[in-house]
Amino acid sequence: MMAAKRTQPLIDILPEVRGRYNQNVPLSDVTWFRVGGCAEIVFRPADIDDLATFLRQRPPGIDVTVLGVGSNLLVRDGGIPGVVIRLGRGFAAVEILENDVVKAGAGALDGNVALTCRDAGLTGLEFLSGIPGTIGGALRMNAGAYGTEMTDILVEAEAVDMSGTVHRLKRDDMGFSYRHCDIAEDLANDWIFTAAAMQAAPGEASEIFARMAEISEQRDDSQPVRQRTGGSTFKNPNGPTGEPKAWQLIDEAGCRGLRRGGALISEKHCNFMINEGNATAADLESLGEEVRRRVAEHSGVVLEWEIRRVGVNDAPPVSSCHEGDSA
Repeated sequence: MMAAKRTQPLIDILPEVRGRYNQNVPLSDVTWFRVGGCAEIVFRPADIDDLATFLRQRPPGIDVTVLGVGSNLLVRDGGIPGVVIRLGRGFAAVEILENDVVKAGAGALDGNVALTCRDAGLTGLEFLSGIPGTIGGALRMNAGAYGTEMTDILVEAEAVDMSGTVHRLKRDDMGFSYRHCDIAEDLANDWIFTAAAMQAAPGEASEIFARMAEISEQRDDSQPVRQRTGGSTFKNPNGPTGEPKAWQLIDEAGCRGLRRGGALISEKHCNFMINEGNATAADLESLGEEVRRRVAEHSGVVLEWEIRRVGVNDAPPVSSCHEGDSA
């Protein structure tokens, strides 16, 4: 499945699409960490039909990886072989339906969904303003913040499986748990979320504005939001309301301010890793693993990564990135 095992360029054997293919695309321009190698191919489907057609017709054995805006993601230095799918404008619409249901494409930014609801006088989705990323990523990990998770608001999700079949899933079909859903997520059988319908409720505009301002202030006060970071590094071992929190275990193990190459555990919030400017993906992943080792040694708790790590770690990049190509 790797590019080196093929006798012709991958782009030459991919199906015809209405969207766009780009070759050898630098992903360090996309991820919030600003690290990582190249994508062999980036595919931006025009719409859900284009995506389904690609999946049905793609050659056997071609890896497919879905990327959002790269907020809670670490792309390894060797890049990502196969096809990286990014859902662009055709998947970014947000609309208000009957009965205060909000429908958003998987490519819609969480913050934009919250703003649309605010402007429509709808409450219940303010928490999304505190989650960097897209609705597709929020579905995949049951994203949550400030006391609310996707499981609390989801009415229905839309997804396409690797055979190109479109599925509509009710909340109870998702198998939501803390930072997890049960929908298949291995490379061979992954389902790609394409949209979500979420339940809001009428609210007072002044209260909605105030809640979103409060969330913004809390984020600024407690997280290194203006640095090159990837959001929360590890899941809280006892869920969103349990104790101790991941940051407490990391702090108690003496990891606040710990460095590895150009990577740093934040002094402000020690469940955040920071690229100080010259870190590699290997620096960041190695630092995270060292934190896991020290926490396990100190407390007996084995932290689980919340950041998604993808791509090739110990191999050369898929190929040289082309100057000017964009993910």
